[in-house]
Amino acid sequence: MAILKFRIYFEEDESIYRDIVIKHTQLFSELHEAILKAYEFDSKHQATFYRSNDNWQQGREITLAVYDKTYKAPPLLMSETTIGSEIKIPNQRFLYTYDFNKNWSFLVELINVSKEESAKTTYPSVARKEGIGPSQYGTKGLLGEKFADVEEKYDLSQVGEGFGEKDEDGEDYTSEDSNEVEGGEDE
Repeated sequence: MAILKFRIYFEEDESIYRDIVIKHTQLFSELHEAILKAYEFDSKHQATFYRSNDNWQQGREITLAVYDKTYKAPPLLMSETTIGSEIKIPNQRFLYTYDFNKNWSFLVELINVSKEESAKTTYPSVARKEGIGPSQYGTKGLLGEKFADVEEKYDLSQVGEGFGEKDEDGEDYTSEDSNEVEGGEDE
């Protein structure tokens, strides 16, 4: 059985990617779910794959559902289409779009085909993660999810009561004072 390794690049930054291994007999719906899991996205929105060429042009569409839009050709459904059936060239590419309002776009490229299946691996599986992926709904970064939760719960951009611009003696704190404190005064 062929094991396919796809590299899924975040379209806006190709240094951010996830490698996913999947059997050629598995469905596009499984690849779709693996991509969402790898980038820590939920599965609440519409999605579609497009078969693509070396120039990343949109080809045949493989959708999660038939959407209310005009298609050049009838779309294939992710839940009925095996990945192996759409591999036409050795370095096959797909475009993947998730959440048509936010328009998250990913570049999906076949980077390896192996005949050896690992008994320890449950397919599909994330084989490699590079870079901090985008946050689906807000801030995410080096500080992690807990900081993002705090940031969402409390509006940290507003100065709260008790945190005004006065020093300990109750005097207004001005930029002149800050220069004296930072630079120090010659006495």
